[in-house]
Amino acid sequence: MQYVYYFGRGRADGSREMKTLLGGKGANLAEMTNLGVPVPPGFTLTTEACRHHLISDELPEGTEEEVTEALARLEKATGKQFGGAADPLLVSVRSGASISMPGMMDTILNLGLNDRSVEGLARASGDERFAWDSYRRFLQMYGDVVLGVDHHRFESILTEVRETAGAETDDAIPADGLRGLVERYKALIAEASDEPFPDTAEDQLWGAIGAVFRSWRNDRAVAYRKTYGIPHDLGTAVNVQTMVYGNRGPGSGTGVAFTRNAADGERKLFGEFLVNAQGEDVVAGIRDPLSIEEMANHMPEAFEQLIETANRLEAHYREMQDLEFTVEDGELFLLQTRTGKRTARAAVRIAVEMAEEGLISREEAVRRVEPERLEQVLHPMVDPAAEYTPLAIGNPASPGAASGVVVFTAREAVERGEQGDAVVLVRNETSPDDFAGMVAAVAIVTARGGKSSHAAVVARGMGKCCVVGTKALEIDEERREIRANGRVVPGGEWITVDGASGEIIPGRIATVQPEPGEHFERLMGWADEMRRLRIRTNADNPEDAAAAREFGAEGIGLCRTEHMFFGEERVDAVREMILSADSEGRQRALDRLLPMQRADFEGIFRAMDGLPVTIRLLDPPLHEFLPTEPEEVERLARVLERPIEDIELTLERLTEANPMLGHRGCRLGYSHPEITHMQARAIFEAALDAKADGVDVRPEVMVPLVGHVEELRQQRAIVDRTAREVFADREDRVDYLVGTMIELPRACLTSGPIAGEAEFFSFGTNDLTQTTLGLSRDDAGSFLPLYVESGVYAKDPFQSLDTVGVGRLMRAAVKEGRGERPDLKIGICGEHGGDPDSIRFCHGLGMDYVSCSPFRVPVARLAAAHAMLEEADNPV
Repeated sequence: MQYVYYFGRGRADGSREMKTLLGGKGANLAEMTNLGVPVPPGFTLTTEACRHHLISDELPEGTEEEVTEALARLEKATGKQFGGAADPLLVSVRSGASISMPGMMDTILNLGLNDRSVEGLARASGDERFAWDSYRRFLQMYGDVVLGVDHHRFESILTEVRETAGAETDDAIPADGLRGLVERYKALIAEASDEPFPDTAEDQLWGAIGAVFRSWRNDRAVAYRKTYGIPHDLGTAVNVQTMVYGNRGPGSGTGVAFTRNAADGERKLFGEFLVNAQGEDVVAGIRDPLSIEEMANHMPEAFEQLIETANRLEAHYREMQDLEFTVEDGELFLLQTRTGKRTARAAVRIAVEMAEEGLISREEAVRRVEPERLEQVLHPMVDPAAEYTPLAIGNPASPGAASGVVVFTAREAVERGEQGDAVVLVRNETSPDDFAGMVAAVAIVTARGGKSSHAAVVARGMGKCCVVGTKALEIDEERREIRANGRVVPGGEWITVDGASGEIIPGRIATVQPEPGEHFERLMGWADEMRRLRIRTNADNPEDAAAAREFGAEGIGLCRTEHMFFGEERVDAVREMILSADSEGRQRALDRLLPMQRADFEGIFRAMDGLPVTIRLLDPPLHEFLPTEPEEVERLARVLERPIEDIELTLERLTEANPMLGHRGCRLGYSHPEITHMQARAIFEAALDAKADGVDVRPEVMVPLVGHVEELRQQRAIVDRTAREVFADREDRVDYLVGTMIELPRACLTSGPIAGEAEFFSFGTNDLTQTTLGLSRDDAGSFLPLYVESGVYAKDPFQSLDTVGVGRLMRAAVKEGRGERPDLKIGICGEHGGDPDSIRFCHGLGMDYVSCSPFRVPVARLAAAHAMLEEADNPV
């Protein structure tokens, strides 16, 4: 097997198709060489060699001979000797994985220098200062990367030397100062390192190759791979390349350029440049760089060549490129090209404009934009230029960014919100009691709970940023402060919440407002033409419904009627119903609720004129509507004119050991049919009221938590009977459907008989995941991340469907359900309805629609298009 691939003089052993073996950098260096782009010659050690080295701490057999042969070719191409004392061949040693991980692994420049060759470099270049500057850079990088000497110790010495010399910048330190700096660096290495600094170029090279291979496992690289889902077993290639020098004087320089603006996507060269510097100076921020346009004033010929090369590479790769370059004495060299990182807004614009330029097809443009990133276009985000240290980091549950003062209770949030204050509601966990405070807050933070917790689900529905499960955050309501990592933020002080990263940041940090714009609309229009799946939304009020429709929702897949019961007057009526001692008292409370529900439904029907609206009957356990705080219990006792003891006894009686599997869903309607009757009456009366005004109403009544066909049969009978009563009273009618949520394993396994009673299925995958895996979504946060990290689950099953277990049940339900009723409409309305991987699975099952929170609708539209395009690429 070949482990070393050479590139140089317009010819390379590899090409861009060999990215997996040569890494992105190595493959693109080979490709540029074959294109005739000016690339310093060099060679690449493969990712196979890395994997072997990581396992055995040795290079594969034969690698040393291949490296020796490649060095000989380099010496012949450059006319210089590696390790020579006269005019030495110096090289850079850089990492390069198959998936770009910018800045995560290590680099060493100017390798090959020692006390003898530095003198030869000074004579050959005629520039003593340049030679010693190159040597001190090499010592610092090699000492840090290979020998493990803390880079801050080098920086401290450099600062002392700069100040002693009276130099404002590093490039103003004279040659004598650099000579002294080199001696101090060597003394530091001798003192701080367990290994001596190698004197021969060959020993330096082998040390550097091993260190760069090992940097695949450094903390920042591992964290980056976890964040972006990059496999840990890929390994990195190592690129050994002839040095070219941007620090040779005013005719030299180095820089980074993007072929289009990485922030907004404008078709214009974008980047930074430094005169008389090496590449790490740009990255490290040691000097203030110039804009790339200013390069034209310093090196006009090289700048024109850079523009021509940038355009040629973008056309060749059909993608925006990120270029690293060096100019040595006026001559341009390309050191790297790769697909450029960009903001979500830029990604959309670049994809659309490249399609319109004829560089790529519309299908490719749609593929180019990752669905998950669309939320960055729709929500405010923390200013990327802002500098801060997070107080704590939790689970990002709902994207966006907002700043507000810390409050600890829903009541405080409402009161301060009414005064015009921006507030962040900080709770250990939220409950339905906190709903009004959540509405009033600009952001929500909890110390406990997962991404499917009450706080997360409600916040996503409202499009409000939210971070949950912030374990490091200690919330002290008594002292009115939050604490984390030795820092304290008192109540009433400002914090900023980043719902995309999960960061809780002290103070008021600037945010950037979203601007979807024309390119976004054009891309989404193309995506809509390509997808089969319909996209609905989860919305519980007319405002959310209207917002979702603006985002392209094609109906409501889940209207949670219990969310309509929050708010003091309504929740008091619900509590009166729960606390009633007999059916007459319960009916009086339901009569109070009926007009409220009717008005809500009518508003939603109007907002969704011409589109289907699926309304789920009451689902949660009744105790969730009852107060838990002592002051709320006292207030309810006064409102209902009942003794506090009665309410406390009822609370105790209704409390369940496992409420998620208790008296909820259709079981409530089965034991209290008057609840189902009231809700059905409200639905049909609202539908006829809206129809009377010319609204095209399409109600779908959904019965939750059905596990047995008899439950659905009984509930459907109530719904149908109520519909007949209302239609007779009004002398009018509307078409409607009755269906069920499939959220229990038994429902999946008996879906045939259930489909005999149901006209549609909607998978409630939050509960289906809980009941299939035996995991509580609210309690699993303490151990589930470990399961994901160790590979038990590829992803959190409450965020992305467990297609092996839960998916198998869903597949059986679809097959058996449609076997009984071929025209059975099937969708999904759990949180998974907005997850691209889950959407791909739903598309493959032949579902009709997915439903998600309003701000996820564009994500789902694009993901559904991706699923269709993937199917076209891989026909069965």
